[in-house]
Amino acid sequence: MSVARVEMDLGDRVLSIETGKLAIQAHGAVVVRAGDTMCLVTACTSDAPRPGIDFFPLTVDYEERLYAAGKIPGSFFRREGRPTEGAILTSRLTDRGLRPLFPDGMRSDVQIIATALSTDQESQIDILCMIGASAALAISGIDFPTPLGSMRVGLSQDDEWVVYPTHSEEDELVLDLVVSSTRDHVMMIEAGSDGVDEETIVEGCAVAQEQCWRVIDMIEELKQKVEITPRAAVYVKPDEDILAALDKAGAAQRFDEALRVEGFDEQRLARKDARSAIAEELFAKFGEEKVNDIDRAIDACLKKATRKMVLGERRRPDGRGPTDIRPLSAEVGLTPRAHGSGLFTRGQTQVLCMATLGTLGEGQRLDGLTDEEPKTFLHHYNMPPYSTGEAYPMRGPSRRAIGHGALAERALRAVVPDADKFPYSLRLVSEAVSSNGSTSMASVCAGSLAMMDAGVPVSSAVAGMAMGIIYESPSEYCILTDIQGFEDHNGDMDFKVAGTREGITALQLDVKAQGLTPQILGQALLQAKEARMQVLDVMDSVISEPRAELSRFAPRVVTVEIPQEKIGEVIGPGGKTIRKLEEFGVKIEIEEDGRVFVSGVDPDATEQAVQAIKNIVRVPEVGEIFENATVVRLMPFGAFCELLPGKDGLLHVSDYAWEHTPSISDVLKVGDKVTVKIKEIDDQGRVNLSRKALLERPEGIPEDSGRSDRGRRPSSSSRSQGRRRPREGDGGEGGEVRFRDKKRN
Repeated sequence: MSVARVEMDLGDRVLSIETGKLAIQAHGAVVVRAGDTMCLVTACTSDAPRPGIDFFPLTVDYEERLYAAGKIPGSFFRREGRPTEGAILTSRLTDRGLRPLFPDGMRSDVQIIATALSTDQESQIDILCMIGASAALAISGIDFPTPLGSMRVGLSQDDEWVVYPTHSEEDELVLDLVVSSTRDHVMMIEAGSDGVDEETIVEGCAVAQEQCWRVIDMIEELKQKVEITPRAAVYVKPDEDILAALDKAGAAQRFDEALRVEGFDEQRLARKDARSAIAEELFAKFGEEKVNDIDRAIDACLKKATRKMVLGERRRPDGRGPTDIRPLSAEVGLTPRAHGSGLFTRGQTQVLCMATLGTLGEGQRLDGLTDEEPKTFLHHYNMPPYSTGEAYPMRGPSRRAIGHGALAERALRAVVPDADKFPYSLRLVSEAVSSNGSTSMASVCAGSLAMMDAGVPVSSAVAGMAMGIIYESPSEYCILTDIQGFEDHNGDMDFKVAGTREGITALQLDVKAQGLTPQILGQALLQAKEARMQVLDVMDSVISEPRAELSRFAPRVVTVEIPQEKIGEVIGPGGKTIRKLEEFGVKIEIEEDGRVFVSGVDPDATEQAVQAIKNIVRVPEVGEIFENATVVRLMPFGAFCELLPGKDGLLHVSDYAWEHTPSISDVLKVGDKVTVKIKEIDDQGRVNLSRKALLERPEGIPEDSGRSDRGRRPSSSSRSQGRRRPREGDGGEGGEVRFRDKKRN
């Protein structure tokens, strides 16, 4: 197979797609490269569908390989394990734009695998995976009607649009926007921001869509350079006889009546009864072996009746109008031991969020391709079976749960203060205890409540709303605010928008068949804004600003800044000093820049540890008075006293008192406390102390009284010997200390 290559410029980088060199047995395989970041993306399809499936079996997997970054995995087995959260989110990004473009009823397995081959730590690989998936499908012969372009754009703090920003540039952006688009419609949007307005989002989508068109042009050029073998696919089509029988049985009318029953549980039961009665009639006519065809036909009939009512009457199944929101309620402080908690309810959707504060060292350390700092803000989402009244085995978090958690995390991250201002790790856990539409946006609301209840100094409250659409044509559609699960299932869009009163912090768009036009996008954003303000009003009525103090069960973190050259003194030899400090019942974490974080639940113990650290790094000054200097060693010429941890000074026998002191051992012993004043610090940093200077001179005592060997003092060598631990020959056991006389000036 010959090698084919296409490329385009992306600023100072070249984006290229190459095929024909790797994975030659895959139905479609490309290598996408930007800078030194490369990924291999393959597409394959099955010859026959899996028996019994009633859905389109598309799977997308992004495989991180740490050799791409020149790393060896840190796990015990030294090989990659389960996908990281980042890898799962990349897989979802790729899947969400592609899935709506496949033909209805397709049942052949389609598998896309993207493998990281190289990363330069700057060019973001998720976009390359998305572009590669579209290109691999385009040349595979699989029934994929149109190429899909994908691109990331960012808005700088100078209001300049940046196309395909690097990892370094991304940290400085106020908006990070990923768009997948065909030539005519936007199919997928993912965004996070510091709070931009709706007009900026629409403008950013237009900028990204122009780049998507360039990508589509490049994929079309690649298709012209390779020979494509069409792949047979299996489709499931509606059974015309069953559809006719449904009409004859009056299914549309029966479903219309069921959709008008008031009450959530009552209507759900009415739909279930109508469905069961219709299915029983069709089973009697066509037999049980047609169960899948009958179920599909009934689903299509119910969907048609729902859409007809919404478009024709602007009436939704639960009786609401297009812009009406279900009943809202909020509550905080539900659990006594959690550091913060929030409960948000919207209709039958209910999320309970718990906030836990920890030290910065308790952040999540990532073993991925990029050299990221530990995450100190985490949001995790769980949706147990009971939330929908079901019973099935519980396993680890699904891709959907990880995606929902990441979306809410992104929405809330914009208002969480930096570690410099709030030196804590923060974990939010949202439990979707009841689900009927958009638990992810309810998680945003509950998470915002929980943070305020915990006393996290967030800059603003954040709320979210899910929007839907019933679309038949550019002139016949209805945008729905606050979609419930039934509307999501039968509608054409799931558009989640989260933000503050000032602007949007995160959004996510998925469509099912029909892409979005700029007009519909702008209208949906404005409708979502109106709904968000109503939700924020309810939240503000419960708690309008963060609590003034943290929970008494939360750790108190105090930041101490020390000189970098003093870090070793705080740690001590072999960690001895820091272990001693932790006996106060605190945790101590030291950063390379000299920041020391001291955390503990007991405020008094924390303050004692902080003071001890300050004492370790404190530099004594001439004239300072120490009331509790501890005698640590006695020598013939005086006593060495510990002023601060690791900092001693010499109290010469002549400086003990105004009166003559024959021997220092006559008045002091090791362990005694004595009040002294720093008399002198010489050029070598040695500290001379005086007790006498703090005493009133008795009458008749001359200024220079008190010296035991007037005119003499220990030499520098003798002073240093007196400070260190005696060794053989130094005057310790069996040895003697010799001093060199030095005249006083």
